This record gives sequence, C-alpha cells and structure tokens, in this order.
Amino acid sequence: MSQWYPKKGRVIFHLDMNSFYASVEMAYNPKLKGKPVAIAGNPEQRKGIIVTSSYEARAKGVKTTMQLWQAKKLCPELIVLRPNFERYRTASKEMFKMLAEITPFVQPVSIDEGYMDITESEHHGTPIEIAQNLQKKIHHELDLPCSIGIAPNKFLAKMASDMKKPLGITILRKRDLSHKLWPLPIEEMYGVGEKTAEKLRAIDVKTIGDLAKGDVYQLKRVLGINGERLKNRANGIDTRPVDPEAIHEFKSIGSSQTLPEDTTNEAEIRNLMHQLTDNVERRMKRKQAAGRSVQIMIRYYDHKTITRSKKLQGYIDKKEDILHIANELFQKHWNLDPIRLLGITVQDVDEKQNIAKQLDLFTYEEEAGKEKLYAVIDELSQKYGKNPFKQLQNEDKGEQPRTSFQKDFLDDYKR
Repeated sequence: MSQWYPKKGRVIFHLDMNSFYASVEMAYNPKLKGKPVAIAGNPEQRKGIIVTSSYEARAKGVKTTMQLWQAKKLCPELIVLRPNFERYRTASKEMFKMLAEITPFVQPVSIDEGYMDITESEHHGTPIEIAQNLQKKIHHELDLPCSIGIAPNKFLAKMASDMKKPLGITILRKRDLSHKLWPLPIEEMYGVGEKTAEKLRAIDVKTIGDLAKGDVYQLKRVLGINGERLKNRANGIDTRPVDPEAIHEFKSIGSSQTLPEDTTNEAEIRNLMHQLTDNVERRMKRKQAAGRSVQIMIRYYDHKTITRSKKLQGYIDKKEDILHIANELFQKHWNLDPIRLLGITVQDVDEKQNIAKQLDLFTYEEEAGKEKLYAVIDELSQKYGKNPFKQLQNEDKGEQPRTSFQKDFLDDYKR
C-alpha cells in the first residue's frame, strides 16, 4: 500500500460537485432527472440570471450568468427553478461530513467544492480506491455526482477535477504536465481570468505550456508578482497546505444585491442599503468580528461599476455605524444615473478577540452602557424572532432570493 503514497510529497484531492444546485434539485425530485433544468436567481424579475444548469441544459448551450430569455431561446423546454439555499446547504454539510470521515485535513472552499489531504489515510486504501469509494458513497447516499482530482498539490488537483465531468476521477502528476496540462489554452488555467488571459495572449502566451516556459521577468512586468506565481503553478509548483482553518480567515464581510429594476428612487435605494447593512451586521456578529474600513459598490444601468471606500480610526461592527459611512460614501459618489446593483462591504476585518482596542474611560463607559441595551435587544430578538426595535421594511415584498453564498457556514459539517 505504501508504494502509492510518497515518502516526502503529499496526496491531495480536489472534490468538485457536478452541477450542484441542479443535481440537488434532481435528487429532491427524481422526475427532473434527464431533463434540462436551470436554477435562476429570480425568474420573475429581470427575466432571471442562470445560476447553474444541468448537463442536459448545457448540451443545448445554456450557460451560467446567461439571461433567462436567452437560455429559453436556446432550450424552450428548459425547466426553471428558484434557488433553495437551505436545501443546498444541507446537502453540502452532509457531503463534507463524508470527506471528514476519511481525513481531518479537509478545506472547504465553497458550498460545492473542497480539498482533502489524504497522505496519512492509507488505511482507507490506495488514493484511487479512496476516490472511487468516496464518489460512490456520495452518489449512493446523497444521489449527487462529483468529480475528483488527485495530485501532489492543490493547484494540480483543482485542474485535474475539471478534466472529466460528470463523475470523473483524474490523476495529474508532475510527469503528466507536458501532455495533459500544457496543451490547454491559457484561459482554462485556474487563476487566469479573462483580463489576465488577454494580457498573456498579448505577449504570445497562448497555452499553459507557453506560460510554463515563459520569461519570468516579462511575466512579472505584465502581471506583477502574480506572473511568477502563475508560472510556478503552470510548472506544477504549489506549496499551499490543505488548511481546515482557512475558512476562518477573512478580511472582508459584505453583501450585494441587484435591484428589481434600474432605479434612481432614493427611497428604494435607502431601503436596500438598510437590508445590506442588516446582512453585514448579522454576518459580523456570527463571526464575532469588527472592521475598520467601509466600501460601497455601485453598478449602473450600463454595467459601469465603481467602488469607493473609507478607512476609519477605530473598529466598527454595528449596523448604524456601517450605514452612516456607506451613506456618506454613496451621497458623495453617486452620479445620479440609474442604479442596477448596490454592495456594502466592511473591510480590514478581524475577530474581536484579536483586536486590542485601547479604550479611554469615556469610550469605555459609553460602550459599556450600550452593551446593556444590545443584550436586552438580543434577548427580545431570541424570544420574538426579530429585533423588535427595527422598523419593518417592505414586508409585503418578501425576501429577495440570493444567488451566491457567504462562506460563514462552511464549517457546519463539524457540528
């Protein structure tokens, strides 16, 4: 068995759930199996944006982020569902529990993917046996397909898991790079976005192999320090460990939402800002964190996007403080054009236990007084389900569905 496990290196898995939201819906309702299914952020408003789709829908040209009307034109029989995040979160939790049964070295990176370091798990079998058994277990018990990449590091494992979908298992060793990885177009490399790919093509780097053999000084001139990092990755070099605690490292906590219609209505904008700061405060409270910088993002009707931020002298974590700064930034930088999307983010975030805040006597007394009020509000909120002091806004409109997840639940599988 030990011949399958290196004496010095690591054996890393990257597990990627296939068409996750759509697959969960099919597991929940088997009548959907084999049919073109799409999850759309909000089918009633903006005609919806495709969040994900089944492989049957993809075969007809349906893609993530495509507008729903375009998708239906390509695939008239498309079955469109609204996202059910609680359902996806439950499935994710059960999946990560299965990973944790094999090794404690599990690093979730999103709701539907994560890394495992199985170097010390040889009692479970060879790497390929572990991958096959895990894939079968997830498929049998959760009725969900996944692909697994097996490699000596995280980057290669991630690239490997993308090579065969659905239900693929791919091994990518360093000796395989020249024929499996290097011929791929540069934009297929993990970590290379559209803009980076454009810059690389401009210096005649068209494949991952071109990048691997590229001149490091030229790459650094075009991409900065990231140029050298990407060249190393293309050569199969990645020293990052699988870190189960990485999900607790966060520098910012934010919330953004698309408006039902492009608007210049200040009352609508103000209501949305209240909702966004509510979300941010709730997530900061969950993480017992505070931050010292506030950023707003404004996306206009023509998709032009601006971000503006303000650095503060002290840390904040309360809604009214966040909202005050966000509103100040908004009033200063909004050009009065119709707004499509708003985002509010608290940056330079740290856990309160790490923040050594020097309180003078007056600040201390002021904050100590507030804490009693906050304690009473929390007690009433637990009893009645919501903060009784908050004004109820847009109750008749209902909660806007979200199309993305915060990562503050990714350690639920440990509980």
